[in-house]
Amino acid sequence: MDSITQIVLGAACGEIALGKKIGNKALLFGAIGGTIPDMDVFLAKLFYINEIDRMAFHRGIMHSIFFAIIAALILGALVYWLYNRGKRIETTTRKDWIWLFFLSIFTHPILDSFTPYGTQLFLPFSDYRVAFNNISVVDPFYTFPFLICIIIVMFYKRNTNKRLFFTRLGLSVSSLYMLFTIANKRYVNTVFKKSLVENGITYNRFQTQPTFFNNVLWYGVVETDTHYYAGYYSILDRVSKVENWQKLPKNHEFVSIESPDIKTLAWFSNGYYNLIPQKEVGTYRYNDLRYPYLNLEDPNSSIFSFTIKKKGERWNALPFYGRPPSSEDLNVFWKRLKGND
Repeated sequence: MDSITQIVLGAACGEIALGKKIGNKALLFGAIGGTIPDMDVFLAKLFYINEIDRMAFHRGIMHSIFFAIIAALILGALVYWLYNRGKRIETTTRKDWIWLFFLSIFTHPILDSFTPYGTQLFLPFSDYRVAFNNISVVDPFYTFPFLICIIIVMFYKRNTNKRLFFTRLGLSVSSLYMLFTIANKRYVNTVFKKSLVENGITYNRFQTQPTFFNNVLWYGVVETDTHYYAGYYSILDRVSKVENWQKLPKNHEFVSIESPDIKTLAWFSNGYYNLIPQKEVGTYRYNDLRYPYLNLEDPNSSIFSFTIKKKGERWNALPFYGRPPSSEDLNVFWKRLKGND
């Protein structure tokens, strides 16, 4: 999820592990631990030149259970060695610090696994991307109540039980909301299945996910042998049905799937992608169809879209094709979120 959410969750983990002993410092170190996995974005720029390689590296090994264990052991021992000096000697243990960093680092990829982007939790043993698709990458209903509770914690002394109470309250409220999104997704999936049958669409598979910043308006992409279909459903719709489907071409034949770079992109998108030829020969717009379009009425305005071009033996991704949403886009989005009459 977004950085603010991961910082808040990491801070809560720090408070649980060491709040009684070091107070607000536990929040700080937990927040640092909660941001460490996303450092892979910066490391990718150091390790790779090709943008496709960089994209595949994110939420890779640094978002795995393996990394959480190794990093916690190393960072816990290092911070304990640095902290356990002077007046602070014997106030904490090495085990305390290892536990703090394990909780804050491990919960980061676990939380990311509920989003559509997916997380390679089991590297280096498997590159399977865990993605439950039940919550948006940014969802203020999950984050804000949690954030308020953690801010309140900061104003209490470390030896008061109110710190733990508000930390648990923040975790409880956010966890209950997460359970709601899971139940909501199960309901939405039944609506999409029913709508596909009623529209006579024979499909191989489909995927649903909430649109950005909410869990009310849902987007679904459906794969058939020859095309994709995309549609929206709001839980505020008067009728429990996806009423309008957009038919999208696959165009997979434009590039060879045998290319390692195209295989990487297809794996990254879980096979939900299409290609649009551009004016320059050999250049295509790559649309990751797991994500909704920017304008709900324009299937060519995919949010996660970029240009790919072959350079020598390799394909490379150019800067993102997308544009910022216009006021018209936002108006259409808000109107659709409120439900069909």
